[in-house]
Amino acid sequence: MNTPAPSAGAPIDRASLPALFAPRGVDTHKGSFGTVGVVGGGPGMTGAALLAARAALKIGAGKVLVGFAQEAAPLACDPLQPELMLRDIRSLLDEDWGVTAWVAGCGIGTGALAANALSELFVLRHEAPLVLDADGLNLLARGDIQPNWGPGPVVLTPHPAEAGRLLGIGTADVQADRPGAARKLAQRFRAWVVLKGAGTVVCDPDGDWRVNTSGNPGLATAGTGDVLAGMLGSLIAQKLPWDHAVAGAVWLHGAAADALVAQGIGPIGLTAGELADAARALRNGH
Repeated sequence: MNTPAPSAGAPIDRASLPALFAPRGVDTHKGSFGTVGVVGGGPGMTGAALLAARAALKIGAGKVLVGFAQEAAPLACDPLQPELMLRDIRSLLDEDWGVTAWVAGCGIGTGALAANALSELFVLRHEAPLVLDADGLNLLARGDIQPNWGPGPVVLTPHPAEAGRLLGIGTADVQADRPGAARKLAQRFRAWVVLKGAGTVVCDPDGDWRVNTSGNPGLATAGTGDVLAGMLGSLIAQKLPWDHAVAGAVWLHGAAADALVAQGIGPIGLTAGELADAARALRNGH
């Protein structure tokens, strides 16, 4: 589907994302919609990886694997989503599972195991798209991992404090010029940037940026960033055009929160785990 390129600063809204709502062909199968690999969930943070993986599945990925950043997988099966394939990080990275988009960093921690796993993933991904989130960004800012992820698209998903660490400036400086901060990050890392917060800024590697119009304060709770990372990986794995995949995940994430509030669920007390079902309903036109 060919749509005109949006102008800088243009709003991200439902009307600008037709690929997000395109019907699926009758002859498709699970292999048609990609395989997402989630790398994260260190000790005490297992839920972060599960939130990302569940969101990736419910937004339409064909298959989802999780590699926990622990010596052994903390559980054999996700009782809420048994369709997920759970592994420890070593077994996920040591074998070719046909992953077509990676989501890395959700609850991964900032220790040596996390840094080594991410550095290895950068080499092993073989140009498959990568979404780098949360502690992955903190490790990058600290210099514990290097941006030597090679060719193949990368999406960075910082909140303002993480963006400040990556740029070596204060959070207030990021907030004073959010589009400018997003463009600097995109230029520095030659990556897509999703600068989260009220009016999330999406910037492509060439510096063209847009501002999201959906969302509400219900998203200010633990785990919503993990859900967004999973949604990004999912839409990328499904091979939506890049501008529709990245901007579409951001809009859908906020629109799911808006739909929940309209139903009387939040904004106070809205939980991250409620977002994926609401986003799935929106994508299906409900």
